[in-house]
Amino acid sequence: MAALAEHDSATAARILAAARELILKRGVKGLTVAEIAEKAHVGKGTAYLYWGTKQDLLFELFARDFLTFLEGEIQALDADPEAGRPHRLCPRVARNALSYPIVRAMQTGDDDRLGAFGQHPRSVELLGRLGPATVVHSVLPVWREHRLVRTDWPLDEQAYALQALMTGFLGALTRPPTPSSVTVDDPDKVMAAAVTALLDPEEAGPAEVRAVTEEGLRLLRERRDAMLALITTYPGTKHSQEPERSGSS
Repeated sequence: MAALAEHDSATAARILAAARELILKRGVKGLTVAEIAEKAHVGKGTAYLYWGTKQDLLFELFARDFLTFLEGEIQALDADPEAGRPHRLCPRVARNALSYPIVRAMQTGDDDRLGAFGQHPRSVELLGRLGPATVVHSVLPVWREHRLVRTDWPLDEQAYALQALMTGFLGALTRPPTPSSVTVDDPDKVMAAAVTALLDPEEAGPAEVRAVTEEGLRLLRERRDAMLALITTYPGTKHSQEPERSGSS
């Protein structure tokens, strides 16, 4: 994430780490820049040298989690083209999304942690651009083109069904168990079978799978780069300044 290098100084990293710790401990509601700065052992003014508002700071923190999640998917596909098959990609994306607390909170609608910021237009846009369902939706047309899924179903309906399936599995993995809950030993294996049942058995050979993975990588990198550009050009995000030389701590 080279475009965020200006915010990778020790001071900025400390501020972002403090914000993350506070959000994971008590949520966004009532959180102030002054509280974040105190936790990071810097002056409030120093934080404002990097971010114009609290919303700007939180958005970059949230975006970094999403970008790291997406980068992990890019690396997985780059290392193993077979990882692009639907029955492998969907469970991995769903499971990996839960490894990032903010991505998890956004995906599951955790209002206790996110507060009103979870419904902020920029947060909604972030989920829409880089969320787990979007990652899968972006490669669905490529799967169709290369015989990895059925094509006798309208794309929008197929995408809706697949998104509903993934959302359901994410919910099952994150909801507290109840006495009536159905449990299985290997949820990822069940999800892989469900994806295959929904989309039909894959007919593509290794060469087509490689083509799918290459195109999928291109699409995911485009989404990553577009989000990086959005972050670094947003007016409230002051990437062009050098806070450590001009600010106080």
